[in-house]
Amino acid sequence: MFDTENIRLGIAPIAWTNDDMPELGGCNTFEQCISEMALAGFTGTEVGNKYPRDTKVLKKALELRQMEIASAWFSTFLTTRPYEDTKQTFIKHRDFLHEMGAKVIVVSEQGHSIQKKEVPLFDDKPVFTEEEWVKLAEGLNKLGSLAQEKGMEIVFHHHMGTGVQTSEEVDKLMSLTDPERVQLLYDSGHLYFSDDEAFSILENHMDRIAHVHLKDVRDDVAAIVREEKIDFMEAVRLGAFTVPGDGTIDFAPVFRKLSEADYKGWLLVEAEQDPGKADPLEYALMARQYIKDIAGV
Repeated sequence: MFDTENIRLGIAPIAWTNDDMPELGGCNTFEQCISEMALAGFTGTEVGNKYPRDTKVLKKALELRQMEIASAWFSTFLTTRPYEDTKQTFIKHRDFLHEMGAKVIVVSEQGHSIQKKEVPLFDDKPVFTEEEWVKLAEGLNKLGSLAQEKGMEIVFHHHMGTGVQTSEEVDKLMSLTDPERVQLLYDSGHLYFSDDEAFSILENHMDRIAHVHLKDVRDDVAAIVREEKIDFMEAVRLGAFTVPGDGTIDFAPVFRKLSEADYKGWLLVEAEQDPGKADPLEYALMARQYIKDIAGV
């Protein structure tokens, strides 16, 4: 299906230790995390909160396991704070990733975000004003230019509990931003959980997708989250997300569309669960086998 020369396979550390809820997997070490990633057959990872920030130390640990850094999350607050505040922290983040050899920078707008708040995930979802949309788009265009100074790209991460969550909101952001400076991260789980138009993004914006997060959803848990008005963090604890092949999403059409479009880049498993309930290595092996069986890589 895929040209194996174009595809890199990675997995996020959030299955081992959750950055937003460090009590989930708090006992799991950085070394255990990347060792089990490599053991499961992955060659890339994003940066977690236990990863060394000293690039020499981090490079050595990864090289021993034939691993590399694919990217790392960066929170922007372009809708609620001055652009200059975001600019300075972004440059530092960019330079760290550049030294680690990453080509893309994952960016998510956290202005008004409720993903860390104990409020109903769907009822209290933030909605941007037109003025905020303009601030966001202009700010992202500027960050995209800063990334390009180092030969990198920003990929915008639509996310549950934020102002860019639904397919419609992704469409709007793409229409407002410069396609030469702002690319898109496609996250199967967040779009599926948010609405039933998860695959329209692949149809509408394939030319801007430069990074992919593979996340599955358990429909029975997602239904409880909606019906009982549960917050995002509790949804994760309950097991709303899982690895590809263990939930409801049929990934065959996703892989087929990416392949037909000659997608080049990372396919990165990102399935935040409670590692006390879902052993990270077991689920990493499960995901790797599923991707091999369905995508042929």
